[in-house]
Amino acid sequence: MYKITILLKDTEFEHDVFELTRAFFPEASFSVLYSEEEMPGDHDLLIVSDRSGDEYRISYESGDKRLLKTAGRLPDLPDGNPARKQNKDIIKSMLYELLSGETKRTLPWGDLTGIRPAKLATEMLENGSSAEEAKNELMSRYMVSEKKACLAAEIAVRELELLSRVDCRTGYSLYVGIPFCPSICLYCSFSSFSLNAWSTRVDDYLTALEKEIAGTAALMRETKRRLNTIYIGGGTPTSLNERQMDRLLRAICSQFDLSGLMEFTVEAGRPDSITEEKLKVIHSFPVTRISVNPQTMNQKTLDLIGRKHTVYQTEEAFRLARRTGFDNINMDLIVGLPGEEEPDVRNTLEQIRELSPESMTVHSLAVKRSARLNIFRDLYQEMTFENNQKIIDLTIEAAGAMKMAPYYMYRQKNMKGNFENVGYARAGKECLYNILIMEQKEPIIALGAGGSTKFQIPGSSRICRIENVKDVAEYISRVDEMTDRKRTGIMRWLTTTH
Repeated sequence: MYKITILLKDTEFEHDVFELTRAFFPEASFSVLYSEEEMPGDHDLLIVSDRSGDEYRISYESGDKRLLKTAGRLPDLPDGNPARKQNKDIIKSMLYELLSGETKRTLPWGDLTGIRPAKLATEMLENGSSAEEAKNELMSRYMVSEKKACLAAEIAVRELELLSRVDCRTGYSLYVGIPFCPSICLYCSFSSFSLNAWSTRVDDYLTALEKEIAGTAALMRETKRRLNTIYIGGGTPTSLNERQMDRLLRAICSQFDLSGLMEFTVEAGRPDSITEEKLKVIHSFPVTRISVNPQTMNQKTLDLIGRKHTVYQTEEAFRLARRTGFDNINMDLIVGLPGEEEPDVRNTLEQIRELSPESMTVHSLAVKRSARLNIFRDLYQEMTFENNQKIIDLTIEAAGAMKMAPYYMYRQKNMKGNFENVGYARAGKECLYNILIMEQKEPIIALGAGGSTKFQIPGSSRICRIENVKDVAEYISRVDEMTDRKRTGIMRWLTTTH
């Protein structure tokens, strides 16, 4: 395996240096060091970041080849200083030019390493730029390809139009997490717990969640903020049985003021967890949008990645949701799954088109450190992972054929092909919650194990997070602490906004 050592004599932008280098060498092994004394004797490539006064240097050493790039007058600045971002952009541009020149490669998203490229375009539009100007700025300043810059600008225009209908200044959104799944997929790194192992604790979990729902609802009534959207995710929310689903939805709807609610999503998710009884329960509450998520419509792939359902079950679950009365159904797909090539992706898209959902979210496979596919990588060495622009273009064409347009986007670490996740929807069927959480325009209050409440610090771009514990047993025993922590953090935040 290709070995890379990154020596960080200056650590100010260590995350950006590491992530950009890894984007060029996704299959390499990395050692990140902070002093020359730690240096290993063997590596194929050495990247060194260093600072001397106001001069910042990045060197590239491979075999007998040594290259050096320098940028002068880059003072060491604290977080929050506007000039610090300019410094970061200069350093990333230096590193990108160096790596691109030596590898003879470009990256579709240039030197961008964050998860929200459309947010940059949105900020440009909000500051008076046109979509064309935003596109050109992404290309010239960040080396983004023309195709991706056009995508980011298009999404930014659509997001701002949709957000103009939402009062983010006085509103908030609610996320409720159900961490149980029928089985754990090969690539999954979410806080998911096998239903088989935890079936006897589900009601205990709901009891704890009801306490957090009641406490948080009382808190939000005090803030006098309006609830704009609700999203129940997971895990797999429909791993609950119909009685438990009714219990959950009844607790939410009885405690929170829904008078201004614009959207209510339940991520039904796994087709093997969807029944007519559960769908009827969900439909009896003011739920406006659900997901039926196949990930792929190729049975051999479903079997390989640990999805314990069939293609037929996906089709039946979707049609059952239609018969129950749901008129806004999303379907999640993943491209880059092991063993899948262009014909496999085309087959999936053709079958999705026949079902005709209102929205489709296309994820590029990202294998996190905690996923089984990564932990036990030796067992899966023979697997092939194919994701390229041709495959991405197939998804774009399929969305267009279903009269869908892109409306939100985000990126993740370790994405195959260095691509992106894109949500497509027909006009009027977009998920506002997805946009709100990406654009960080209003507080997201998160309940349940692994929930992460987020709100922006006034006068800065910094986001404050209040984390719930991920472990289900810990959450059950410490739910009062989670609720109190949320109250303290939100009240402190409110005192700084008035």
